[in-house]
Amino acid sequence: MLKVKDTLRATVNLSFDGRVFKVYHGPDATKRFTNEVRVLRHLEARGCPFVPRLLEADEKNLRIVTNNCGTRVEHLDDARAQEIFAELEKFGVRHDDANIRNVTYRQSDGRFCLIDFEFATILD
Repeated sequence: MLKVKDTLRATVNLSFDGRVFKVYHGPDATKRFTNEVRVLRHLEARGCPFVPRLLEADEKNLRIVTNNCGTRVEHLDDARAQEIFAELEKFGVRHDDANIRNVTYRQSDGRFCLIDFEFATILD
């Protein structure tokens, strides 16, 4: 596995078969885990095509497993980034951490995707 993020709030590892493992820790870990699981389930039910799919949610260990939604984007025009985050709201979710670090690029279909929904808000 490849460690792609290790911060106060979470550790994220990428497996070689394309799964992403995210473990929550630090302040409000349970709350952030619960929120991200809820938001990802909501987005899947709404058919949002540019977010990771939740494959597993382990409440005991505060760990989720998702599919890989592409590689991190290093440069993106501010206007284009705003469009991507605004598009998410059509699916009833405001990201609430609209930063380029939460944008990925999925090469298979040339699509920008969004990740990291622990602070997101369901608008419905």
